[in-house]
Amino acid sequence: MSLPKEKHMTLSGAHLIAGQPAAAATNQFSATNPVTGLALPVRFAEASAEEVARACQLAEAAFPAYAALAPEKRADFLEAIADEIMTLGDALIERCTAETALPAARLTGERGRTVNQLRLFARVVREGSWQDLRIDPAQPDRQPFPRPDLRQMQIPLGPVAVFGASNFPLAFSVAGGDTASALAAGCPVIVKAHPLHPGTSEMIGVAISRAVVAAGLPGGVFSLLQGRTNDVGAALVQDPRITAVGFTGSLRGGKALYDLAVRRDTPIPVFAEMGSVNPVFLLPSAVGAGTEALAAGLANSLNLGVGQFCTNPGLVLLQEGEAGDRFVASLANHLRECAPGTMLGAGIHHAYESGVARLADHPQVDQVLIADDQGERQVGTAAFTTSATNFLADHSLEEEVFGPATLIVRAADEAELLQVASHLHGHLTASLFGSPEELEAHRGLITVLTRKVGRLIFNAFPTGVEVSDAMVHGGPYPATTAVQSTSVGTAAIRRFSRPVCYQGFPQAALPAALRDENPGGLLRMVDGEWSRK
Repeated sequence: MSLPKEKHMTLSGAHLIAGQPAAAATNQFSATNPVTGLALPVRFAEASAEEVARACQLAEAAFPAYAALAPEKRADFLEAIADEIMTLGDALIERCTAETALPAARLTGERGRTVNQLRLFARVVREGSWQDLRIDPAQPDRQPFPRPDLRQMQIPLGPVAVFGASNFPLAFSVAGGDTASALAAGCPVIVKAHPLHPGTSEMIGVAISRAVVAAGLPGGVFSLLQGRTNDVGAALVQDPRITAVGFTGSLRGGKALYDLAVRRDTPIPVFAEMGSVNPVFLLPSAVGAGTEALAAGLANSLNLGVGQFCTNPGLVLLQEGEAGDRFVASLANHLRECAPGTMLGAGIHHAYESGVARLADHPQVDQVLIADDQGERQVGTAAFTTSATNFLADHSLEEEVFGPATLIVRAADEAELLQVASHLHGHLTASLFGSPEELEAHRGLITVLTRKVGRLIFNAFPTGVEVSDAMVHGGPYPATTAVQSTSVGTAAIRRFSRPVCYQGFPQAALPAALRDENPGGLLRMVDGEWSRK
């Protein structure tokens, strides 16, 4: 079999192993339309252990040539992937809508983000400073001992396993940020497609495979494996040729992959983003002066995408008092006006209902609002409140409810608010609403929160992650397994590289980026000073 030549291909249900369709498995599954509950056309094969091993073998075989590829050619390849995705046209959006219930406008924007981050990483590869080039020239006359010539740079790790996310079928899946940053670093990628949107995944996988062929690269640079069981992912993470893992999903799933990876004979890093309640702190001036606007903004943020964002504001903290009472009442009014929505899949829907029920049944939690029963396939908003004392006494109240639900924690005073902040686990973001003067007065709170999250936000809600050089999308455990990194932004490339030092090498044997002449004019630290000379 070969890749379909027409841009609007007919789905095959096959894996793409080094660009070649493969579907030997008798165990198959279908995608389900979340709106209707009906199976969509085309059945998809469950990857076998042999198919996983073959994809890893071919990725390892492709690694030396791909790692040595000139930066300009690697950048061209990333841009070619972006172009191939765009040529899929409306067919991609239509299939993705059918598999996820996400509206076409949202998916069109997400496709734009997907191709733009590929092009952004192409720029990063061409610019070259991500390699962190460092040169300490030899000092043969140094006393009491001479210094050898030392040259350091970042090199790619090797084949990377990427797990597609359920809630971002384009931007965090087959050609998403993990794949883009790993390919940019020079690592072949094997993607385990998410079973909620296998057709979307196949279409994107074909686009990447076409770009591989057009660039004249070894086929093992990219493979796509389908499957809905844990066996496929476990086999992939445990294969000795895999050198790192990128994952976006649940705490349970990410922790399971992490445990497998660190128990290997040769442990490997897992860059897992596993969810967050993204605490929102409402300081007194914000609650007192702008109750209606603040409540409307929180309601909109909470319900964006049916609450299925990793940056959804699932925890709100404010002080007790009349202003706080007015805010909670206003929030309830705005939430009543929010339309119900269809979640990405039945499993996510049921997990949301279970999480809401857990809070509703908690003896120390009061109900603000639980939307009326929306039927079998839609969910509404839920909001609850509790005291800071109760929250501090029960760690389970900090657990994420993935969907449009939030818990409001009322503190007696500023000291108790700071105590709650100190009690928090790791999260992706924390937002503070108030005046600039209040920020100055709450420096202690800010200091605590910098140890708890990867991104601090002032007077804005957390839903929305800019793909840029300065963005950090990460945080302390359990938000992620690797607090030192980010999964969004250009710094994400560093997850899939490692430093190597060349000592005493002749010029001709050095990588071009470390040679004295610096033909690309790259930024390098030479004898302690940054220079492009």
